[in-house]
Amino acid sequence: MNKESKNTSKHTRTFLHIFSAAVLLLLAACSTPKNQLTGSWTQPIPGQETKMQGFKLDADGKASSINMSTLQYESWSSKGKQLMLTGKSIGNGQTIDFTDTLLIQKKTADSLIIKRGNLELAYGRQR
Repeated sequence: MNKESKNTSKHTRTFLHIFSAAVLLLLAACSTPKNQLTGSWTQPIPGQETKMQGFKLDADGKASSINMSTLQYESWSSKGKQLMLTGKSIGNGQTIDFTDTLLIQKKTADSLIIKRGNLELAYGRQR
């Protein structure tokens, strides 16, 4: 291998390392780590703004409902910008298993905005 080929090969490897690092950083920026989602997330109950409802996400993947007796969350997971909540819907004498797949629109330390179809829901972190 001549000197010019060695330099080209070295530049190619350097470029691939930089490109790979950039892709990994981009992927990390596009997803919400599971530990950033753990905690209690609430919003005012429509028509009863002094009362709150929502869900609690535990680090072990368990989920629970806050002030929603007919919607019982049991577990959760996330992948990229998706939040999946599973549980049971209870009403009219029947219980139905469900999985809600929600799109995370925005996440800050104190707020979580998710979307289900055309419905956008805003939650605040409960302290």
